[in-house]
Amino acid sequence: MIAAGVIIAGTSLLLAGCSSSSSLSGGGSSSPAPKESVVVGSANFSENVILADIYGQALAANGFTVTYKLNIGARAAYIPALESGEVNLIPEYSGSILDFLSQSATANSPSDVKAALDKALPATLKALTPSTAADSDSLNVTPAFAKANNLKSIGDLAKLPSVTLAANPEFQTRPDGIPGLQKIYGLTNLKFQAISDGGGPQTLAALLNNTVQVADIYSTTPSILANKLVTLTDPKSLFASQEVVPIVSTSKDTPKLASVLNKVSAALTTADLLELNTEVSGASKTDPAVAAKNWLAKANLF
Repeated sequence: MIAAGVIIAGTSLLLAGCSSSSSLSGGGSSSPAPKESVVVGSANFSENVILADIYGQALAANGFTVTYKLNIGARAAYIPALESGEVNLIPEYSGSILDFLSQSATANSPSDVKAALDKALPATLKALTPSTAADSDSLNVTPAFAKANNLKSIGDLAKLPSVTLAANPEFQTRPDGIPGLQKIYGLTNLKFQAISDGGGPQTLAALLNNTVQVADIYSTTPSILANKLVTLTDPKSLFASQEVVPIVSTSKDTPKLASVLNKVSAALTTADLLELNTEVSGASKTDPAVAAKNWLAKANLF
């Protein structure tokens, strides 16, 4: 599922693709070739709006005419818009979109999820190359706890006599929750504390005051960066891959478009998403479009 911990964005600055691409259009006196047009959409939360602005601005800088339909809503609203061609591009999360399209999906690793997603998408849509940036469940500990117990991966928790983990109530019975931790990582030493805030302030407070030692927090939640939490690696892919992946209309899938978007995805990291979410949702309240522009410049993609 899309991360519930991300704060819903306000209205994003809409950028006209024709104006942002003028410096790269060639500038000769002859009549320019017609530009390819792309409508970029997003779900209705700030991280997805940021991603839509990043991909859209990169296309505009490379000669595409880009328009935006941001904050459309949930998948039930924007997937039909993609299929009808009302929208041509939406940044997605590989495991979540796969689950939406296929109720029987069981793939977890990045490569397996991508392969299953390619099969599950309708013929009118295509998933481009995923980014390593991901917004997924992640198990986090404080820096002090990690250092004291030499913790780097989820499996390292097995060497502790007992550990209390906080997460949403359903985590206790989810296949990739407590049952999965016991089966896949052999963690028979877990105690569970249900906190119903999706890895939000209550969960964070319990972790910081040592009421719990481990917390399930979405991997791009700003509190991870703000509190220098240590995210334990998941080498056995307990949690399904949720890599950012552009979903595009096949009618717009040209080599040029794919090249531009794949370069963006290759440069984007989970740490970048953490920083972008903090910038937009934190004290500075940077507009998503401005944050996107700054990131593209920093990544030398403008």
